[in-house]
Amino acid sequence: MTAVLPADGHVHTEWSWDCEPGDMEASCARAIRVGLPAVAFTEHLDFTVWTGVEPAPDAPAKVTGLITEDGTLTPPLLDVEGYLACVRRCRERHPGLLILTGVEVGEPHWHRDQVAAVLAAGRFDRVLGSLHTLPLGAGLNEPGEHFARRPAAEVVRDYLAEIPRLVDGFPDFEVLAHIDYVSRFWPGSAGPFRPGDFEEEFRHALRTVADAGRVLEVNTNRRPFPEIVRWWRESGGAVVTFGSDAHHPGGVGDGFAHAVAVVEAMGFRPGRHPYDRWHR
Repeated sequence: MTAVLPADGHVHTEWSWDCEPGDMEASCARAIRVGLPAVAFTEHLDFTVWTGVEPAPDAPAKVTGLITEDGTLTPPLLDVEGYLACVRRCRERHPGLLILTGVEVGEPHWHRDQVAAVLAAGRFDRVLGSLHTLPLGAGLNEPGEHFARRPAAEVVRDYLAEIPRLVDGFPDFEVLAHIDYVSRFWPGSAGPFRPGDFEEEFRHALRTVADAGRVLEVNTNRRPFPEIVRWWRESGGAVVTFGSDAHHPGGVGDGFAHAVAVVEAMGFRPGRHPYDRWHR
């Protein structure tokens, strides 16, 4: 068992439109306190307009303030200059922590030109690709809204079927974030979420990611499913990263000890430096 935790490659701060409370400085302090060698601040870069949004009772005011009366949510653009200036300040204050720049791009295959224009300047060390929404009626919304209106298994299969289209449709991202994102919204009325019920669909999506030479993120927002990591290896996946998907400082590095145990059990090992990606 490795004695050193890996880098947290997926963290949000006040520069992400849905992050409240977010604090890059406090996130750096948390990373140092829990023994992380590096952190990547991968702020949201979203061009998808969500429709039919029903704000959750515990949704941050920062989010509910973006929802119009007709339920439309248009994420604001990332303030790249302000974000990069904040990164520079944190690097000066914490020279012992490797701080990487980054973005998490939602549905990049649907917004190729807009995303490419932001990435063209080459100012980000890490680019994550994510799928947060699916078509719902004439609009787009998160899986939670789908589960409220459609059979649960159908939603999961549609989500996983979209992953290969994302991978094939946009080449300029390195890491696929939270392939199990849809499970976060799985309705309790359907019983426990079992990845094995969707093994064929997961394997197909994972093969597409592996064949494209991309990296799979092991996301610790929820406990990672060991079988998905195993399917990734069996599908030819060679590299993993770890990401807390933290939206507040206290979440940075959360659950990493358990995730490391899962990944090591599947035959992946750290690189020469603690901040390297893990390879099989």
